Amino acid sequence: MTMRSVLDRTGTATELDGVATDIGLLIVRVVFGGLLAAHGAQKLFGWWGGPGLQANADGFEQMGYNPGKVFGTLAGLTELGGGLLLLLGLLTPLAGAMVVGTMINAINATWAGGLLGGYEMGLLFAVVGAALPFTGPGKFSLDAGRPWGRHGFVWGVGALILAVVTGALTLILKWAL
Repeated sequence: MTMRSVLDRTGTATELDGVATDIGLLIVRVVFGGLLAAHGAQKLFGWWGGPGLQANADGFEQMGYNPGKVFGTLAGLTELGGGLLLLLGLLTPLAGAMVVGTMINAINATWAGGLLGGYEMGLLFAVVGAALPFTGPGKFSLDAGRPWGRHGFVWGVGALILAVVTGALTLILKWAL
């Protein structure tokens, strides 16, 4: 491919525009999914300076999530699993729902700190987790071209409903136990 074939009369790279969105989605998924998975690994295994399972469980009990071991493990598993699924672009609507449901609880736990310095990270993670089931993971993903690969309005709304139901159920259990 020559530069002339890539550029049209206006200087726009038209032949490459077809993958630009997919490259953008790949970057978002890999960075976001990797960071979220790292947070889960901190909670579960103590990697990268994280608390590890027992200290994480103690922290969850201090936040009112009793038993802390159950809720802390659940948070770690959904962050690690949801993050890895998004990083790979696999089962994207389910992964997005996992992220949003978990972040509903993270926002609840950090609400008192206000937006900046409080729940902004949980909100940011929830927004990205909510957006990807609508857009899909892009061409550079394990979902791409597979019969199970789903995205769009219905799948995005479905992921949000699942996330809100599971997030709210977790909060109800927190308050009830």
